[in-house]
Amino acid sequence: MDFNKVIIMTDLDGTLLTDDKQILQKDLDAIKRFRKGGGLFTVATGRGYAMARRIVDKLKLDMPAVIFNGASVYDFALNKSLWNCTIEDSAYDYIPTLIKEFPDLGVEILHGERVYVPYANQVIYDHLALESLDGVEIPFEEVPKGCFKMLLGYPKEKIGQLMDFAEKNCSGKVNWVHSAPMYFEMLPEGISKAEGFNKLLEITGNTHKFTVAAGDYGNDYAMVKAADMGIAVANAQDKVKSAAKRIVCDNNSGAVSEIIDIIEKL
Repeated sequence: MDFNKVIIMTDLDGTLLTDDKQILQKDLDAIKRFRKGGGLFTVATGRGYAMARRIVDKLKLDMPAVIFNGASVYDFALNKSLWNCTIEDSAYDYIPTLIKEFPDLGVEILHGERVYVPYANQVIYDHLALESLDGVEIPFEEVPKGCFKMLLGYPKEKIGQLMDFAEKNCSGKVNWVHSAPMYFEMLPEGISKAEGFNKLLEITGNTHKFTVAAGDYGNDYAMVKAADMGIAVANAQDKVKSAAKRIVCDNNSGAVSEIIDIIEKL
């Protein structure tokens, strides 16, 4: 297939990025070859502006990206949000309900370029340290409305209880996604990476392109399922693999390079 007919959107953590958060040179070389041949390449991530920028800069993206798990389409070259969607004010009431049931729950609230931390635990502190983020620790009542997402951090051996409770008792006007073993995220209603991908295609005038989407975790499921060619990496959750048309090598072995090789042979 001619590369100029194709747009690739890949997840970052667990897909393009290795376990130690690096991009393999073979993937960088393949992306360069794909783009030189006229292909469009971009990313969809749960990360916000600051967390995504370090990776975007390495990739030298010339396309907008999907961030906040689909709640925003952002052009890093212009430092400009092209589209976004925020959580309804009424959904903020779910947090006190969850804290009452799970007092040791950690919460990050991503609001523009700021990360508010009204409730912290070790999972949250580890996440902030990993991403070199300075969380603003303030009382929940002082967190401004209009956030893009809320990240709940809980030990992976107990997060299933949190997920079950949230989906049964805090399900209206939001979309819940399991984005990592210890993260459960509240997104605006109807929002997913698939919705973000669609908005990006509309904004950039590329709805006619053959879409390829790659991912590994629950927050990638909708995007992988909706793409013309959905791809799961070998380390992906079974649910994501079930939605994929192809399964490639794991994230430590050059998955994006393999994807581009497959496209070239179609």
